[in-house]
Amino acid sequence: MAKSFSFWSLFKISRPVNLVIVAFAQLMTAYFLVETDRLGVPVLQDIDLYLLILATVILTAAGYMINDYYDVKIDYINKPEEVIIGKGMRRRVAIFFHSILNFTGIAIAWIVSPRVGVIFFIAAFLLWLYSNLLKRLPFVGNFVVALLTGTAIWLIGYYYQKSELLVLTYAIFAFFINLIREIIKDVEDRQGDRKHGCRTLPIVIGFRNTKRVIFVIAIAFVCAILIVTFKINNVLLFYYFGGLSFLFFLFMYKIYIADRKAHFTQLSILSKLLMLTGILSMGLL
Repeated sequence: MAKSFSFWSLFKISRPVNLVIVAFAQLMTAYFLVETDRLGVPVLQDIDLYLLILATVILTAAGYMINDYYDVKIDYINKPEEVIIGKGMRRRVAIFFHSILNFTGIAIAWIVSPRVGVIFFIAAFLLWLYSNLLKRLPFVGNFVVALLTGTAIWLIGYYYQKSELLVLTYAIFAFFINLIREIIKDVEDRQGDRKHGCRTLPIVIGFRNTKRVIFVIAIAFVCAILIVTFKINNVLLFYYFGGLSFLFFLFMYKIYIADRKAHFTQLSILSKLLMLTGILSMGLL
């Protein structure tokens, strides 16, 4: 019988590493790209920034919780050792904490700005819809999660109305990397997804065709980054992305040769590394 609640289960189900990456990306965006608020005060002195990051982290944690709630049967097949709901936490407790976190995240965002609060409400709805329906459809769920990841970075530029082209560049970067990562995760989890009637890309169009889709997205990603890098016209950034391209091509080569679940698990981790190295390039601007 599952424990009703434990702090370790709550901590683990929230994916703390992913939450740290999200908070770090927003903080780096504010410090290096936005720099000051509308009054010219350093943005790191603005309490609204920290409330915005806190609200994002809380809402993201709620999203992971509802995703695990709906995916518990699939996860027992794909990653039984990582299942928390039904083992370390009862289902109704997970729903209770998901609701509390959602309400808290939206409320904090609304305190920062009603227009930001509306964005958070829409994001919370999309995360629920993704977990309940969209992730079982080909590509749609992948696109929504990638879009929300990019939005987390774009939100900083939107709220402060500064450096919007630069912020959008990194939002696009985050979108493409996470879109590829989400499709990789679908390939990794196809056994459990197929058994429970999901219609993700690898199940609908097959393993090899899914790899082709990833390569098409990768080409679009490289083109988008090149266009924006030339437009920004920063020599250091050009060299940095040139160096990063070697890591990216290694990543794509590993996708090309991958044919086992373990390979795709490694690729999922490598995509996080790509995301972090991309974020660090903000320091050059």
